[in-house]
Amino acid sequence: MQGDRKKLFGTNGIRGIPNDDLTPEFCQAIGKAIGHYFKGTVSIGSDNRLSGPMIINSVVSGILSTGASVIMLGILPTPAVQYYCKIHNIPGIVITASHNPPEFNGIKCIDSDGTELAKEKENRIEDIYYEKSSSPAGWKNIGMEHHDNSAFELYINGIMKSINVDAIRNMNLRVAFDAGNGASFRTTPELLSRLRASVVTLNANPDGLFTSRPSEPKPENIKYLIDTVKSGGFNLGVAHDGDADRAVFIDETGNFIDGDRTLALFVKHNIRKGEKVVTPVSSSDSVDKICEAAGARIIRTRVGAPIVSRTMIEEKARLGGEENGGIIYGDHQYCRDGAMSLGIILHIMAETGKKLSELIADLPQYSITRKTLRTDEKFESVLEKILKHYPDWDIDRTDGIKIRKGERWILARPSGTEPIIRIFVQGKNENDSHELMKEVETVLQ
Repeated sequence: MQGDRKKLFGTNGIRGIPNDDLTPEFCQAIGKAIGHYFKGTVSIGSDNRLSGPMIINSVVSGILSTGASVIMLGILPTPAVQYYCKIHNIPGIVITASHNPPEFNGIKCIDSDGTELAKEKENRIEDIYYEKSSSPAGWKNIGMEHHDNSAFELYINGIMKSINVDAIRNMNLRVAFDAGNGASFRTTPELLSRLRASVVTLNANPDGLFTSRPSEPKPENIKYLIDTVKSGGFNLGVAHDGDADRAVFIDETGNFIDGDRTLALFVKHNIRKGEKVVTPVSSSDSVDKICEAAGARIIRTRVGAPIVSRTMIEEKARLGGEENGGIIYGDHQYCRDGAMSLGIILHIMAETGKKLSELIADLPQYSITRKTLRTDEKFESVLEKILKHYPDWDIDRTDGIKIRKGERWILARPSGTEPIIRIFVQGKNENDSHELMKEVETVLQ
């Protein structure tokens, strides 16, 4: 391997701008490498970005040329493709850029167990790509393309098997749902309908330009959903990102619930004594407190859903996730799953008989504030500034750098998908975390 060659796979597959980074020629070449590596049959699905068909056709062309066959699944949430791969024990590809702006797209490889492909396997595909070691099949042995529409039904049924459907139906819920013009425009409304909820949908038209709102379901991007829930009569609101592997929630009063608290709620109501919970260094201490009270062990990892998933498998952990609304429920599948997250929250509400706001109020209360820093500075110089200003704080180098003093901490790490630095801070409450973030911003400026 050449040390100076460009790295293709980031934290969540290959990301770039179509016809710039992701040219048809590149996509076909990486398709050849994927086909050569996987052999046999590969499934492929996508979100609904405008560039999807061009990239899919190019990647599929490359795969078929190696003699591998392709099963076309259509437009689906990423976890629906992953569940199909798991159930059928075949590898797959998702053409998506998740929460990134509409000008981006990506190529994400899925292993035959439904997990995102391990780093060493991605590295092997890169080797094949750079070495041009994939060999074309003879004309009689070129791969075949098949279509399968069963992934939608398989996915919905898989979620319903994991939750108390009867108890949820008896709640007669009213739910506001914001698809954000993304890949969940059919799946989540269908799930809610089968749970006999009354559903008001927002932005449930597939639009690859995300004209209704940006794909990232941050509070400022889902104001219309928040206002809708505040108008009254709803038990909760829910929104997904573009490929629907994450979910964020609005309680019945119209308050936005941070993904970190959703994760803590999930762990609190599912953890068993002696079990392990896996989460990155970016999630708050709430999960630590919950695990401590339950007699469970928490394992901290680097940021990234594939890292959390792999660690869960290695440690035989059922529960894990990230603070961004990405819950991973191993009893269902080892990946982030937005619709499964919704099912879990509804299940907890049904089992406890409590409103979402009451469930959140019962959690250990910490506050996480996040910022992205766009700078020409190297990451090392950012670290130097932080360490110089906070010389007596404890240091954790699991991912980037995390420094702590008491219940307050600061995490700085370079993004795996964009040319930015992400800053996370924890405070004892919202005011405390905001003040600490202002302090960090001043230090870095």
